Amino acid sequence: MRRPSRAVLLAVAPILAIAGCRKKPEPAPVAAPAPAPAPAAPARPVAAPPAAPRDTMEEYRAKVAAARASLLETIYFEYDMDELRDDARAALDAKLAVLNANPQVRIRIAGHCDERGSDEYNIALGRRRAEAAKRYLVDRGVEEGRIETASFGRERPAVTGATEEAYSRNRRDEFEILAGGDQLRTP
Repeated sequence: MRRPSRAVLLAVAPILAIAGCRKKPEPAPVAAPAPAPAPAAPARPVAAPPAAPRDTMEEYRAKVAAARASLLETIYFEYDMDELRDDARAALDAKLAVLNANPQVRIRIAGHCDERGSDEYNIALGRRRAEAAKRYLVDRGVEEGRIETASFGRERPAVTGATEEAYSRNRRDEFEILAGGDQLRTP
């Protein structure tokens, strides 16, 4: 095989060099930058939403007094019954809101009866009435240990007399705050 002469190589080399030096493709034109937005009008300070109105001391005391009154509200029963009436459930629901807002509060529920029936029967009925109210509250989330019950039967009448009106006022559960009542929060 023959070797190419030097003269041929010298003649071909510049052609190869020129072919290898092609122009690089021009880069795609860059889009002109978007014009800067016009300066915005000076921002107005955003007003904070109005704060929730705060209670005056008088209003606060009134709310605390209402919460206390709700806890202490007496509930009533039908003759010879320990089932909660609708008005008793409504009163217990109001107590429930206060008890949930005040986990430090402990209460006592005392069941009472009218003067009809024996002492033993009335003590047992008073206990069932107090337990019915306690069960209602516990079933709705109040810790059982926060509620004590007692029964006084017919020993502590709210109203004296032998009329149906007097009897109906004596068939009741009374509520007493045992602890935590001095720092009540409103629901």
